[in-house]
Amino acid sequence: MNTTKASSKIRDSFWFLPIIYGLCSILAVGVVTLIDVKLVPRFSNSIPDILLTGQSIAKNLYAALITATLTMITISFSTIMVVLTTYSSQFSPRALQDFMRSKITKHVLGVFTFGFIFVLINLWLLTESKQKDLLSPFFTVVFTVISLGFFILFIHYAARYVQVNFLISTVRNETSKLIKETFEDRSYGEHQHWDHSQINEIKEKDKQTTYALRSGYIQHVDYKYLINWASKNKMVLEANFQVGDYVPKGMPVFYYWSFNDKVVNEAEHDQFLMIGNERTNLQDIEFSMDKLVEIAVKALSTGMNDPNTAINCIHRLGGLLSELAGNYREVTYFSDNQGDLRLIMDQKRFRDYLYKSFYQIRHYGKDDISVVCNIVDVLYKCAVVSNQSIQKELWDFNSYILEEVDIESLPSMDYEYLKAIMVKFANTTDQELNWE
Repeated sequence: MNTTKASSKIRDSFWFLPIIYGLCSILAVGVVTLIDVKLVPRFSNSIPDILLTGQSIAKNLYAALITATLTMITISFSTIMVVLTTYSSQFSPRALQDFMRSKITKHVLGVFTFGFIFVLINLWLLTESKQKDLLSPFFTVVFTVISLGFFILFIHYAARYVQVNFLISTVRNETSKLIKETFEDRSYGEHQHWDHSQINEIKEKDKQTTYALRSGYIQHVDYKYLINWASKNKMVLEANFQVGDYVPKGMPVFYYWSFNDKVVNEAEHDQFLMIGNERTNLQDIEFSMDKLVEIAVKALSTGMNDPNTAINCIHRLGGLLSELAGNYREVTYFSDNQGDLRLIMDQKRFRDYLYKSFYQIRHYGKDDISVVCNIVDVLYKCAVVSNQSIQKELWDFNSYILEEVDIESLPSMDYEYLKAIMVKFANTTDQELNWE
């Protein structure tokens, strides 16, 4: 968990990669200076004249390159502010994390940091020595050209990122990856049911409680470490939270039953539980899907009035729900490698993901028949690829979607279009449709 925390902090920080690039730049300056002092005087006759530069020309070149580098940095930061403003006002503030944590954004700023420090230190190291030939200006020009390439890449990347369709696709792909990672096979046991007599026997012992040391969101749970730790200390834990929940300081986090009278110190939570100031997509599928929901809701607002963007989000949410239905396992009990119960923790149900995906869109789009029809359509398509239990939940949720729709007052073509989808939906789920 300490490794996960460190990697999460590094991922969230905006300064880490630029600092690394800056240190590499200082190292590169040392190497290039050593070449100028030690190697160039010896082999100057073997080096093409086009690669060598005199002191006066080097000074003018460095001054111009510093100005050019600062200009690119200024434009890049201005572009970042434009993207942030666009996201906050038109899309979802939660999607800002994706752009700021993007590897391209951080590496571009890192390259600019490298180039600026490299040019600045080389200018500072120029002396009035009698050495006429320098190789460092050639390397400086090369690094500046590379910086220009990264600058063009960043402008292209930022221009794509402010396009709502590209953002929706990016969020969808990242959430799809998270779903697969969340429900992949584990090295510990995962069970939906457990022997109730054994659970009752465990709970007959005195229950102990541990409390949250700080307020914040549950960002990550290291299940493997937690289960191994509980097995080593011969105890059973029951979690009083789900990933993504907000826990105030002092709230009960774990109840536990110890078989060797061990008392758990709250500080031990930091070994397998990450609590932060904001929700992240480390393990929180719902939070990742919320980004698409917020973009859809913003598109349905009277100020935006962009139902096609909302429909695009609905389709992507439907695709994610289909993937979730194919991978979902309602796990409550976790066991160690010996098959002993170690953790009781309720997971989010499929209906919870379903509800959180569409309840806000339903509220703000209930008067737009195109939005309603597309919600029903994605629920039908999700039912096509789901098992029977998931199909029943989808059908019941569809009834909730249509509660606010006055079906009898719909125009004829709207009614026929919606009815055609409902007929296919009913046939797929083996339900009876009482529409005339």
